[in-house]
Amino acid sequence: MEAEKKCIACGMPMREVSEYAMGDTTKDYCVYCARPDGSMQSFEEKREGIKAFVVRTQRVDPGAALYITEAMMRELPAWKDHFPPLKIKSV
Repeated sequence: MEAEKKCIACGMPMREVSEYAMGDTTKDYCVYCARPDGSMQSFEEKREGIKAFVVRTQRVDPGAALYITEAMMRELPAWKDHFPPLKIKSV
């Protein structure tokens, strides 16, 4: 097996063939980010999925979970073009 990859859509390390979408190690996304046909979930699908996961595992309200989710997704290669650049105000 080649070097460990991280999913471009959620950041999960993919160590085993079974962790890749459709068991295909040429794909850059994991089994959790794939639709049943093997294509990658859309931005909206992934955002809702991650948000639900954050609510369930971190026990935060949906608004806070969305904030956490979008902050995480900004750093992932698959979604970098889905967010406007952050504007830093000078003081």
